[in-house]
Amino acid sequence: MNYAHWGSRVGAALIDGLVVLPFSILAFIFNGSGVDAETGQVDGPGPLYYVFLLLGLLVSAYNRWYLAGKTGQSWGKKALGISLIDEASGQPIGMGKAFVREIAHFVDSIICYIGYLFPLWDAKKQTIADKIMKTVVVSA
Repeated sequence: MNYAHWGSRVGAALIDGLVVLPFSILAFIFNGSGVDAETGQVDGPGPLYYVFLLLGLLVSAYNRWYLAGKTGQSWGKKALGISLIDEASGQPIGMGKAFVREIAHFVDSIICYIGYLFPLWDAKKQTIADKIMKTVVVSA
């Protein structure tokens, strides 16, 4: 198997993050937190904050869980020509397993993000989450 290089994986993750960035920026803009000049009370986020937050979550879920699970490629992975597949079957992993893999990335981050660097020296170029979920990222 032709495992994807770490740089391709990082690039795909950056593209996937950029897809959600406009929604995050708009949520920040419409956060509305401030101090009411008349009452001195702190205002909470307005409804548009929650709308853009939800839209960002939905776009990210569609891209990273549905598309990556069904086709093996999020928009970022597709742009860089790499795919996420099951290590044993060589097939896309499905939406449920893609979701659980995202949760498993918590393990990559709790050890000072070292888990994300594992592909630099691992024979199969896997993160710890990939090892837990038995997945690999390959050149498409």
